[in-house]
Amino acid sequence: MAASTVFVMLYVGAVAERDRWVRPDQITRMSDAQAARITREERLAWYEESLRPGGGQSADQWYAANTREPIRDETIRNGFIPLGAVKEREGLPTTSPRPRYALTGSFAALFDPDLEGEPLTDAIRNWQSQNLTAGARARVQILRQAAVETEEGVLVQFPNQETRRMAPGPSSVISKAVIEEFAPGFLERPGVVFLSESRNKIVARDDQLAQTIGLSIDPDRHLPDIILVDLGPPSPLLVFVEVVATDGAIDHQRRAALLGYTTDAGYDPEHVAFVTAYKDRNDTAFKRTVPVLAWQSFAWFMSEPQYIIHLRRKPEEQTSHLAELLR
Repeated sequence: MAASTVFVMLYVGAVAERDRWVRPDQITRMSDAQAARITREERLAWYEESLRPGGGQSADQWYAANTREPIRDETIRNGFIPLGAVKEREGLPTTSPRPRYALTGSFAALFDPDLEGEPLTDAIRNWQSQNLTAGARARVQILRQAAVETEEGVLVQFPNQETRRMAPGPSSVISKAVIEEFAPGFLERPGVVFLSESRNKIVARDDQLAQTIGLSIDPDRHLPDIILVDLGPPSPLLVFVEVVATDGAIDHQRRAALLGYTTDAGYDPEHVAFVTAYKDRNDTAFKRTVPVLAWQSFAWFMSEPQYIIHLRRKPEEQTSHLAELLR
């Protein structure tokens, strides 16, 4: 959707410095057939036609008409504008039907067809340094590295410095981040009890560590992708992690089933945590599964490893106001 938005703006020459603007519904009306008509006259004719009520539409247009809201809100207002990639036209009333969005000149310049190779890479990095925060740049770098590891296979280093190689794929990349970033970042003395992947049901299993904490690992039972343990607290904390590249989040039923597993091992529910790990908050896997995430569980993102979401309920016997939750 973001790429489609940029394409249509480039197609009609909607650049703020040129004072040409588009409406979100114009982006929904673009089609492959129209996109192939690339002369200046054809592009400007479609631009004028698509501004008319019902104009510029076709049977094979890219999006349904009601898609203009997510294009406007998620892609443009919450995505491109805060990053300095798109500008909103000034002076228009909120209810005005006139077009109001265009690419900024600095962002549009990155799509110059004569800009290739190292000059293009330098231009992109320069734009990022001027428009993205340090956190956003780190996020870009993490996702870029993840794309490389997805193709080449994933070498995971455990807290005890042992290594295992997992099959190429997005789930393996997220699993690596859970063990190398989440575990040392959120656990005092982390250990990996169990790790699985789609290719092999078990990649690594530390039976000695499992026995130390009183946990019996049965690979034939319904186990999560990763079982971590924090040996720092007086009572070890058991952490069940589901890695979601497409589906499989810890929902209410999954949480209840895993609690049954820990009950058999004699664990108090207060010493068990549940984490669903994702690549990024903007990833479709998170957007699709967030409605079913279990209360009293956590959501963590590989692209923002220092943050975590806690889906918690207010204790019935306490008054927990927002001010108290902020402490």
